Amino acid sequence: MKSKSDKSLNRTRYVHITTRENEGYMKEITGINHIGIRVENLDDARKFYEQLGFIFLAGPVGPEPVAIMEHPSGVNINFILNADSGITKNILMDVKERYPGYTHIALDVNDISAVQKQIEDLGINITEGPITLPDGGIMFFIRDQDKNVIEFHQNSA
Repeated sequence: MKSKSDKSLNRTRYVHITTRENEGYMKEITGINHIGIRVENLDDARKFYEQLGFIFLAGPVGPEPVAIMEHPSGVNINFILNADSGITKNILMDVKERYPGYTHIALDVNDISAVQKQIEDLGINITEGPITLPDGGIMFFIRDQDKNVIEFHQNSA
């Protein structure tokens, strides 16, 4: 990557340069599906994010209660409502502790089977899934080198 200074905004922008070394990237990734944030109190989180322009869409729903908010720009946040709760299984973190904060990034893919094969071929452990969602979507989870959780998500057809 090369950086380019943008004095009008007083910040640095990064420009992606296609090179031979990244030609084998996973072309199936089409975008970020959502960002997951573990919270202790949905009402407090909702009030804060509404001040930033987010709109409450749904929730809490699911076995690990999730509430969904979306910004008019398209940014989607899933609030996982089990920080310090008594829930014993946590598919996002294969540890018992559940601290408030960032939980995972979810990447949209157009062929989850192809991505799963690539992940397995790279020797990366799938920590949970694939899981078929009630709407027909499919997801699975991995961890990066620092144990951050990454979800791959294919929407239903």
